[in-house]
Amino acid sequence: MGRFWSFLLVALCLLGLGACSPLSQVQAEDRLFADISLELADAYILPATGPENLPLGGLSGWAYDRQQDLFYAISDDKQKPRFYTLKAEWEKQERSPQLKEIRVENVTLLKDAQGNPLKPNQWDLEGLALSPEGALWVSSEGARDGTQTPFLAKFDRQSGRLLETLTIPAAFIPGADPRRGLRNNLGFEALALAPGAALPSDPYRLFTAPESALAQDLDPDAPPERLPLRWLHYLVNSGGPAVLLAEHLYYLDPPPPGTLLQGLSEMAALSREGTFLALERTLDLTGFGAKLFQVVNANATDTRTVASFQGNSADLIPLQKRLLLDLNTLDLELDNLEGMTLGPRFPDGAESLWLISDNNFRPDQVIQILVFRLRA
Repeated sequence: MGRFWSFLLVALCLLGLGACSPLSQVQAEDRLFADISLELADAYILPATGPENLPLGGLSGWAYDRQQDLFYAISDDKQKPRFYTLKAEWEKQERSPQLKEIRVENVTLLKDAQGNPLKPNQWDLEGLALSPEGALWVSSEGARDGTQTPFLAKFDRQSGRLLETLTIPAAFIPGADPRRGLRNNLGFEALALAPGAALPSDPYRLFTAPESALAQDLDPDAPPERLPLRWLHYLVNSGGPAVLLAEHLYYLDPPPPGTLLQGLSEMAALSREGTFLALERTLDLTGFGAKLFQVVNANATDTRTVASFQGNSADLIPLQKRLLLDLNTLDLELDNLEGMTLGPRFPDGAESLWLISDNNFRPDQVIQILVFRLRA
């Protein structure tokens, strides 16, 4: 009986009917990823002037409000944690309108649950996402010395008041042991909500990940070629506390030679379930670089019980990724791109993808906005 099945398997391979040929493997991979293309539609420099005598800068995450046709952008200014409300004006063109102006319409200071402004130097706000009920989720990186608290929190869009916080797994919390937890200035940077909630009260899913690997997941004296990240998946329900559904392994792309800094700076969830865009940013002596990837969850391993990825990742199924666009190939100089959101649709129905840079409040940097046509 064993010999019969061996002959049958060989016959199927020879006939090209089985999953034995490289062609079959390529076709299977093609089915895994959505057919997505990106085309640069416009680039814009936002003037670094803001309302209420506050400098406009540090815009490290943003979100688009389709109902109001407005953008919200979070600033990582540690002195006065805040977000901005922005409006984009277009030059009318039939296929691909051009940006005429992006105007700052309002600034909102973030407050604690009692309505008091957040204390300075305790927050490093990086990610931003708009919930179905119209609130804003914000992520904060945190610091190992305890001066800044890593958090995932929801704020009222009108008043800026704190509404809810999510429980962060203990593995992420920095402590006395430098070999565990989020590494300094490499905490929660990417933040996204899955689309699809029909009503404001419907449950929805929230995703986040740190910028780089946790301390326990790499040997600093012998770092791996691809740094392993932990990608968190929460279910948010208006009727009770949010629940952590899963954690998955995500590998950063191998850094180019001469890279000084590398990390996952943002993610966006697409309408196709389990499909995301990921923005990875690099810095070297020549300046900033960035790449956009398509990411899919194809039965990725739940890694919540994996204490460390050091020597334990060979048998784990990570999130699958494919390069979508190397932004370094564009005919423009990139700034420190950190924020990403899906924006308004173009007249022909194509979605738009918007990137924004954090100028670090430096005079030699700019607030760069890139708009892409996203076809899926």
